[in-house]
Amino acid sequence: MKPPVFSTLGCRLNAYETEAMKELATEAGLEGAVVVNTCAVTAEAVRKAKQEIRRLARENPGAPVIVTGCAAQTEPETFAAMAEVTRVVGNHEKMQPETWAQLAPQGPDFIGQTERVMVDDIMSVKETAGHLIDGFGRHRAYVQVQNGCDHRCTFCIIPFGRGNSRSVPAGVVVEQIQRLVERGFHEVVLTGVDLTSWGADLPGAPRLGDLVMRILRLVPDLARLRISSIDSIEADENLMLAIATEPRLMPHLHLSLQHGDDMILKRMKRRHLRDDAIRFCEEARRLRPGIVFGADIIAGFPTETEEMFENSLRLIEDCGLTFLHVFPFSARKGTPAARMPRVQGPAIKERAARLRAAGEAALARHLQAEVGQKRLVLTEGPRLARTEFFTEVSFDRDMPEGSLIEVEILGHDGARLRA
Repeated sequence: MKPPVFSTLGCRLNAYETEAMKELATEAGLEGAVVVNTCAVTAEAVRKAKQEIRRLARENPGAPVIVTGCAAQTEPETFAAMAEVTRVVGNHEKMQPETWAQLAPQGPDFIGQTERVMVDDIMSVKETAGHLIDGFGRHRAYVQVQNGCDHRCTFCIIPFGRGNSRSVPAGVVVEQIQRLVERGFHEVVLTGVDLTSWGADLPGAPRLGDLVMRILRLVPDLARLRISSIDSIEADENLMLAIATEPRLMPHLHLSLQHGDDMILKRMKRRHLRDDAIRFCEEARRLRPGIVFGADIIAGFPTETEEMFENSLRLIEDCGLTFLHVFPFSARKGTPAARMPRVQGPAIKERAARLRAAGEAALARHLQAEVGQKRLVLTEGPRLARTEFFTEVSFDRDMPEGSLIEVEILGHDGARLRA
């Protein structure tokens, strides 16, 4: 039996879902296929997906190629037209056991058994199942608590790939985290497409902070809990309380800021303004001194002037950002932003470079401030770990992977700490 080959592009949620698909494919008896879980966040992501499909088809001659993920959901015809592709499977379908039962070949004629395109209307999906996988990696586990997005930012295609927001019930989340802790995981990360919308579709409309407090109360043996990217304007009272009072909630938040200019934020249809972002960071830092922030920033959004860009650049200092994810604007067909007056390519590239340089300087300041401190780190590899701030730490000798170890920070190389 030749196991299927899986390839994941894009976000942590995709990586999580690939692990769930591996289990579903194994249970269904799928053999010898190639499965590519695609990303659709930018046009470049779709190009890379096509490139990956062609590469894997060459390396696995004769193997059926199954394409799924956000790009498969938003433009199934693009992938169905590729000679290398056998099946195109939607984002909802990929998580259903019956899909993999249909895909598992009962004989030599794999191609003739099911529809070539298995993609339904993602907007009609009302539930997100809690896919109880046993974690992936040997150090931290990721738990999907939410999927989809009800908002329509003008640059984003993801709601059309993921559907509307759906939440995994708190009891299911707690059950999975308890299982992961029993298996030896010290750290769990809550993931979703629009994490701070968790609970809006559940009875009583609980908030993300309610879920965080419940996890920490009901799973006392969980050493570290992280929450992935959040929309700071939706941070609720209990989430702020957890930041202030729960040492097991790690002092690192990644914020979906996208820009630092009010006019561009309005044209993006974001729900916050510049001062909202600054105010949130100041309040979180007051509640949890030392907390660090990462952020997504888009460079060169349509109509962005140099003055507007400078507002984004200053946001790094005004919010006290440490980890920057910079995205040069990439128009996605079908989004309102794709029809707006564009910034010239060289200007986008130059502005992205300036943002990255400012981000590198901010990270260097954080690294320097850590020198001489003692930190409890989670080891990710023989010589690599992360602090509670999610800062990378390297060692000069092997450490047991997946362990919590107290270390003294000796220095840094501009990118990671040395301990």
